Amino acid sequence: MPWFRALEEFSDSENVSESKRDDDHDQEVLPKVIEKTILPKITAFVKSVWDPLSTSQTKNLVQLCNNIFAKQVLSKNESSRAREDLMNTVVLRMKKSVEEDVFIPVYPKSTVEDKSSPCSKFQERRFWSAVKLLSNVVLWDGIVQEDKVRDLGLSKLLNRYLLLNILNTPLGPESIEKCKKVVSCLPERWFQDLKSGSTLPELVNFCQHLLQCAHTLHKNNHSAAIKFFPFLFLNSDETKEVLLLLVKVGALHIVEDFIEEHKLEHLKSMIGK
Repeated sequence: MPWFRALEEFSDSENVSESKRDDDHDQEVLPKVIEKTILPKITAFVKSVWDPLSTSQTKNLVQLCNNIFAKQVLSKNESSRAREDLMNTVVLRMKKSVEEDVFIPVYPKSTVEDKSSPCSKFQERRFWSAVKLLSNVVLWDGIVQEDKVRDLGLSKLLNRYLLLNILNTPLGPESIEKCKKVVSCLPERWFQDLKSGSTLPELVNFCQHLLQCAHTLHKNNHSAAIKFFPFLFLNSDETKEVLLLLVKVGALHIVEDFIEEHKLEHLKSMIGK
């Protein structure tokens, strides 16, 4: 808006060195206007308007916060109380959405075996709605503290709701697709600095499920090869898919042990060996 551009030009904070910025009170005008007027307004919108289940709303809000925080250049010794209030409100709103909007019913196996049944369709809709919320929560990575994003996305959403549904989904393309979608939601940055060959603590149970899937797929594939093609080596693309998911989340030791156990030396390249 014109008044904002006028204040920005007056402050011209982007062209002032950091050492001079601390001594020039003119540079405080724009950050203080943002602090006193804009951030409280956004906080009110977050509290009463924003729907964390809406991807378009969440992307717009994340972009808005990034743009505003880039303008709000503070001196070394300053902290933004309004910014903290906004981030706390974002976390509380997402937590409320996890607690109130996520519901994935667990039906008897016989009830959901028929994929066209109302129960099966409802369960699937609720699962994918929760996955959508997971992807929206993770959009805040880099703005909201990482431990809070991981707590909401992994400890609460994945381990309490999504994983139970995944465990109850028969092993096959559908269950693998669900696991792939979960992994695709997670920021690569979370796994770049893992040096132990182990994944994040919040993903241990998920990785154990992937490992069990890999064992079962390899066993079934191996049995089929012996029965029908005893003279051929039969490679399972599904097994490799599952192992790649483990690699993406940093569970390299699990993959390495699996390769050694089943003597799959041709797959060592996926762990850089």
